[in-house]
Amino acid sequence: MDGQLITFTGVAAGMVAMPGADFAVVVRNALDSRRAGVATAVGVAGGLLVHTALAVAGLAAVLVAVPTLFGAVHLLGGGYLLYLGVRALAAAIRRPAVTTDRPDGPAATAPADGPRPAALLGTTQSLRQGFLTNALNPKAPVLFLSLLPQFVPAGQPALPRTLLLATMVVAMALVWFPAVALLVDRLGVWLRRPRVARALEATTGALLTALGGILLVELALA
Repeated sequence: MDGQLITFTGVAAGMVAMPGADFAVVVRNALDSRRAGVATAVGVAGGLLVHTALAVAGLAAVLVAVPTLFGAVHLLGGGYLLYLGVRALAAAIRRPAVTTDRPDGPAATAPADGPRPAALLGTTQSLRQGFLTNALNPKAPVLFLSLLPQFVPAGQPALPRTLLLATMVVAMALVWFPAVALLVDRLGVWLRRPRVARALEATTGALLTALGGILLVELALA
């Protein structure tokens, strides 16, 4: 493995693992069930695939160069994060003060382990939330468009190299985000205690709402 590829691996790993809207959505949905969390994680990786594919194809440059198109993505992304954040905050308020956790022990599985504080998310809905959270991120096209070319050695064909780099990023996401979902589920007995669950849901809701608000403010000031 050449030096540039090693450097890119570290940069990409840090970028994927950095907490953001995608991380918050995975954690929030994993509180409902393992299946919802993993489905959301796969959706996040799918959204990342869209951005890396656009960067490889050069379409990200078109998106950035056309203000109206970029503004539309900015508006949709900010609005969607704001929507998810408000929903999470509302769910945190609705959570009951008495415990409705699933029982301890390895045999406990969702959704057959009793009522939950909020309705369980379906796999399709979770997958869609993860995908849209990442695919509508207006900063991602700029990031990948500026990042990937830096790791193409001079004189080497750009397409095979950028395809390799894009594949590495998506593969990292397919490892990291499901691992986060499984960890949340593993800690589920503790995380689903009423006070902890309410605080975690409120925190993720506040984060998503803030990120969505920031995107909309940036668009208004642009």
